[in-house]
Amino acid sequence: MPSSYAAAAAGSSSRKPNRTSSAAAPTLRPPAPSPSPAPAPLAVNPSVISDSDPSSYSSSSADEADFAASDSATASVVSAYLSVAGEGADLSKVGIFLSSAARRRSPPCLICFDPIRPSDPVWSCSSSCFAILHLPCIQSWAHQSASGPAVPCPTWGCPKCRFAYPKSEIPSSYVCFCSKTIDPAPDPWILPHSCGDVCGRRLDANLDSGCEHTCLLLCHPGPCPPCPAVVPKATCFCGVHREPRRCAHQRYSCGGKCNKRLSCGLHHCPVDCHDGPCPPCAVLGSHKCECGEILEEKLCSERIFQCKRECGGMLDCGKHKCERGCHGGKCGECPLRGRRTCPCGKKNYPRLECDAEAATCGSTCEKVLGCGRHRCPERCHRGPCDGTCRLVVTKACRCGGLKKEVPCYQELTCERKCQRLRNCGRHACKRRCCAGDCPPCSETCDKKLRCGNHKCLSPCHRGACSPCPLMKTISCACGKTCFEVPCGTEKNQKPPKCSKKCNIPRLCRHKLECRPHKCHYGACPPCKLICGEEFPCGHTCKERCHGPISPPNSEFTLKPTKKKMGKHIECTPGTPCPPCKEVVLVSCFGQHLGQERTMPCCKWRPFPCENLCGNPLLCGNHYCTKSCHVLEVPLNHPEGDRTTSISKVNALAMPCEQCNLPCQRVREPPCSHPCPLPCHLNDCPSCKVLVKRPCHCGAMVHAFECVFYNNLNAKDQIKIRSCGGPCHRKLPNCPHLCSEVCHPGVCPSVDQCMKKVNTRCACSTLKQEWRCQDVLKEYRKSGRDPKEVPKSQFGVGLLACGEDCKKKLKAPDSELHLRKSQENKIPAVEVVNAPKRRKRRDRGQEVKISKFQEVKTFVLRALLIILLSIIVAAGLYLLWKGIFWLSDWMNEMEEQRASQRYPRGAML
Repeated sequence: MPSSYAAAAAGSSSRKPNRTSSAAAPTLRPPAPSPSPAPAPLAVNPSVISDSDPSSYSSSSADEADFAASDSATASVVSAYLSVAGEGADLSKVGIFLSSAARRRSPPCLICFDPIRPSDPVWSCSSSCFAILHLPCIQSWAHQSASGPAVPCPTWGCPKCRFAYPKSEIPSSYVCFCSKTIDPAPDPWILPHSCGDVCGRRLDANLDSGCEHTCLLLCHPGPCPPCPAVVPKATCFCGVHREPRRCAHQRYSCGGKCNKRLSCGLHHCPVDCHDGPCPPCAVLGSHKCECGEILEEKLCSERIFQCKRECGGMLDCGKHKCERGCHGGKCGECPLRGRRTCPCGKKNYPRLECDAEAATCGSTCEKVLGCGRHRCPERCHRGPCDGTCRLVVTKACRCGGLKKEVPCYQELTCERKCQRLRNCGRHACKRRCCAGDCPPCSETCDKKLRCGNHKCLSPCHRGACSPCPLMKTISCACGKTCFEVPCGTEKNQKPPKCSKKCNIPRLCRHKLECRPHKCHYGACPPCKLICGEEFPCGHTCKERCHGPISPPNSEFTLKPTKKKMGKHIECTPGTPCPPCKEVVLVSCFGQHLGQERTMPCCKWRPFPCENLCGNPLLCGNHYCTKSCHVLEVPLNHPEGDRTTSISKVNALAMPCEQCNLPCQRVREPPCSHPCPLPCHLNDCPSCKVLVKRPCHCGAMVHAFECVFYNNLNAKDQIKIRSCGGPCHRKLPNCPHLCSEVCHPGVCPSVDQCMKKVNTRCACSTLKQEWRCQDVLKEYRKSGRDPKEVPKSQFGVGLLACGEDCKKKLKAPDSELHLRKSQENKIPAVEVVNAPKRRKRRDRGQEVKISKFQEVKTFVLRALLIILLSIIVAAGLYLLWKGIFWLSDWMNEMEEQRASQRYPRGAML
């Protein structure tokens, strides 16, 4: 034994204080400190859990405490082993049993199904299953199994693995796992049912392996781990290579050719270094059969073979042929040589040849017949005796209930059915004429096993049925993590915790964002992220994700029904996003500033305000005077991302009124003529109207294009308007005309007219020629305004009257007096005969009218009045009808406008 291995064994045994085998109550004490560092906890594959651990599924704090206790207990058991084998040693097999035994929740007994407590006496199977059972249960089980029908070597089997133990090995005492300590006391600091000492069992029970090491673990359940000792010169299978190896793996393959001589003795093994005997030689060749008659192509390992022909060789007598099949060597002696007798064997023929037939002796045959009691009564004969013994004897049936004389060969049976119970104690024999040796019960037990799931399939038997040997596998949803429990104990089990990721893909839009969760049964946890789906309005959904849900795993069920197994679970469709509840600022129909309202985005709808539209008309000069109405919203509008809503609004859009006014723009250059075009936005065209402008003196009229005339400056306009002739305008202070060339403004010679004027006295007798300017001066001196002097009187009265004037005035007065006196002397008759004056135009004339004409006139007036009355009545009626028609038309137009403004309301 290596020194390190022995030191580890000694150290592990020194850590354990001396214990007594008495069942005294244990005292709680902490484990003794170890001089070496504490080994790492036992690494057990998390996907393989104990087959007898019912608590491996739990995720509660108690289960976590169980795992912690299991780790500390197993670490103390395997510390010595790991110090020799290293941290990477394979303890997967024993680790399952260690973790199961260290749990607080005890595994159940396979016989009684009650939990095995640490203080209960137990028995452990030492074969391959290492099941732990209650000691009283296994004792009762073994005694019942071994006390069956009488057999030479009664045995009893393990309830789990059915390994057969002899009756002498029925357990009689409670021993620890390593069988060193009887009645081990329960100790909370070590594994239950363990003595706490080093196991010490031989690691390899095969004596041919050469391993003489013992187990270094503390007393433990389950199989011992592989031997960790190091063999310095371990030989490979073919015996060529040698290298240091662990004792448990000292037999290995070097990877080279085996090259051992095969059983044929001709060829070498071509297989890589292997364990066990070499395979048969597979080299092909032509070989003869044993008799040498047939040549066939056979494998070297099959070169010795026999054909299907008879040998046919002559025996040593030289008279008979060999009747054996193909064989090697000599055919041998003739079987007819030697001592010869008659057929019944009473008479000998010592010198009879092998080819001569022996004669009968003539006496009675007397060979024992098939019945075994009588002899053949025939004479000596060749061939077998007649197997039917016809001697009449008195026979009893097998059950003894009937006696009768019958031929000896005939079997006598009665019709009585055996009523004795068979060995099962449940069913009657019911065999006809039974001799008392009732056969074992051939029926199936068919009792319900204690597992409650299966029936006993063994032949019908006495006592309790064997426990159900099946194991139930309880796995997670993905099946990668599982554990096995005895059938019947799975009812209280829960699925194990699986560390693998759930393989159900999410169907919502967050499948790349959600954190993966662990394997589970049932539905996946709901997605808790914000939906984030973009609405047509441009906002995003802020509700929790409500997309489609993947089909869930089936719920954990130990016995799924056919209905559930065939049920196809489909994915749950997602719900649509709720209406957008983002608060937005909505403008009125006319997009008026200051009239906005806040409302949820889902209720986004423009509204009419109380203002006029005010939208610029197409003319660009005037504004719409309609009440606030729907305008067409462009897609690049700040709210234009609501494509659906805006398209609906645009469908209801009402055009602004059309501008029917004439153009009211001021032309450039300004003129008084209106633009002939309707109201427009661009500049007005040039004015081509002919403008009539008189010359300065008013003698003639010029015609100019308005644009031409207005584009001239003031000097050019004065110049172009001049006619070039004399002014001919009357001077304001005198009756003469201006003598200047046609000019604008006041004539320059107003007070300096040089024309001659005839001045007269008051009576117009005296006459003189003055210059006009002198006349004006004279008028101003006398205090008179020249403008007030009539043209006919201009210059009259400026001269003083002389003597001639006075004489001239007296003569007209005398002539007037004479004319009046003559008119008074004319008689009145002459007045009558005087010529008539013409009557005034406005003086009326009296006309005489007849009565017929008066009646006719009255009738015509009456008819005219009646006709006018009818026309007035018809007009009033039509006016009344027209007013009602106009009112209905206005109502229809109002409804159409309302339906165009609010289409949803109209639809509702």
